[in-house]
Amino acid sequence: MTGRKADDVVTAAFLVIGDEILSGRTKDKNIGFAADYLTSLGIDLKEVRIVPDEKAEIVSAVNALRARYTYVFTSGGIGPTHDDITAECIAEAFGVALNLDPRAVAIMEKHYPPGQFTPARQRMARIPEGADLIENKVSKAPGFRIGNVHVMAGVPSIMQAMMDAIAPTLATGRKMLSETVAADMPESRIADRLAAIQDAHPETLIGSYPRANEGKFTTEIVIRSRDEAILKAAARDVAQAVAELLG
Repeated sequence: MTGRKADDVVTAAFLVIGDEILSGRTKDKNIGFAADYLTSLGIDLKEVRIVPDEKAEIVSAVNALRARYTYVFTSGGIGPTHDDITAECIAEAFGVALNLDPRAVAIMEKHYPPGQFTPARQRMARIPEGADLIENKVSKAPGFRIGNVHVMAGVPSIMQAMMDAIAPTLATGRKMLSETVAADMPESRIADRLAAIQDAHPETLIGSYPRANEGKFTTEIVIRSRDEAILKAAARDVAQAVAELLG
């Protein structure tokens, strides 16, 4: 699962499309997966948006995100029903036609029994002009890639299979490394020291995450950097600060 390497940081946004997510009828399982998956590849997920099944909202979000990040990944809205409008929205965002794609038709005609490739299912073979297909090993109806936008299904098993299919095509940056230091104290007690350590190591990201167990407050401190030596130095300073405060 390796893509070509990029010298610069590679960034991404994830766009979740669907009224069912916003209403709470469906609990999203794709955001967390995408965050873990992209991080493992060396791609920084910088933004997540959730938009309803409304053309103007989808088009606006796609155009804003694709201009800002290396990649955009979307989930939802490419099924067979009338409210699955993602494909037509992506076509509008890119200013291209949306037609039945012979490649997608061939894949799906082979998958369904004779007479079962219904007009509703044919909707899933509509692909924006100029797009590449994304393989769907689960249910065959493909996703697609146009420009830097990757359009995938909302069903988690299918979305995950599509991510596996596109991973080798993605440029990846240097992976973010991390170390964790446990502090047996409340977050407020170490906050000033962490701020000073962050200033001393500007190439790191230091986050503190409070924990509570039976009325006792502790803190988990996570240090992140793309440079292992810098990471180790910052982690040593954090560990020293914790030891000194604990006395």
